[in-house]
Amino acid sequence: MSDIAVLGAGAFGTSLALALSLNGANVTLWSRDEAIADTMRKTRTSPPRLPGFALPASLSISNDLNALKSTTLLIAVPMQSLSGFLDAAPNWTNRTLVACCKGIDRTTGLGPIATLRKSRPASQVALLTGPSFAADIARGLPTALTLAADTDALARALQAQLSRPALRLYRTADTIGAELGGALKNVIALAAGMAIGTGFGDSARAAVIARGFAEMTRYAISKGAEPDTLQGLSGLGDLVLTCTSEKSRNFTAGCAFGRGELPDRTSTIEGIATAEALAHEASRHALDLPITLAVNAVASGKMDVANAVDALLARPPKQE
Repeated sequence: MSDIAVLGAGAFGTSLALALSLNGANVTLWSRDEAIADTMRKTRTSPPRLPGFALPASLSISNDLNALKSTTLLIAVPMQSLSGFLDAAPNWTNRTLVACCKGIDRTTGLGPIATLRKSRPASQVALLTGPSFAADIARGLPTALTLAADTDALARALQAQLSRPALRLYRTADTIGAELGGALKNVIALAAGMAIGTGFGDSARAAVIARGFAEMTRYAISKGAEPDTLQGLSGLGDLVLTCTSEKSRNFTAGCAFGRGELPDRTSTIEGIATAEALAHEASRHALDLPITLAVNAVASGKMDVANAVDALLARPPKQE
């Protein structure tokens, strides 16, 4: 029996399973698609979302949630699917559930760790987040992530269980800051992509990153986050990565919007749903989230990028 199971054979889930199964560690990767699971078992190759990797013998493939006996379950499904996934999943007991997704549920307004708590109040829950691309983790390239849990004892136990030579985990008890950093940076990455796609250049992108980080921090602190958390891997680190690389789905989606095109929606673009959820909250509570509101206006088709930029530039001058 493997002590660790990764639920979700998308790019990130598969990359985690590959990294964690190094050096003979027994790990199970669950896929909801029975055909994909069968193909992985027979060919010992990675699934379509992360092609080109051989699966080690220590990595088991499963399509049956009820058969999983692992004590630690890493749930790597998209944020907008997490609540539905938990509703349909077995009522696991004596398991530790670790969310491996980023965003805010557009229906409930909850982040990943809050969604776990609501669905499984008797379970130990945690969050794995931070600056990472699936292909880098799968290749064994050095990556540092944040592991957030309510208690230091749980965080230490998971840190010892999940750390690998090229996968360095830093722990925190600030679950609010960790989940909001991972969610909000996707919105700012969309804005940074819009700046580049429109042709405004790197100086404009730098302004988006700086003012976006201020917006992220302001909002997260209002929700009870610690400022230092936003300055760490799950905030600033993740923001820099997703705003500066074409590997970022949110950044490339923003570039498409900037060019006047629609982004590829076959891949997960969590920033769009997060911007929508935050726009609703800003409307209800008069929150100052100018970049987020501009991103939501563009993504929802209510405004083009040029008009959104004009609206931002027309804001009264203020002290930084």
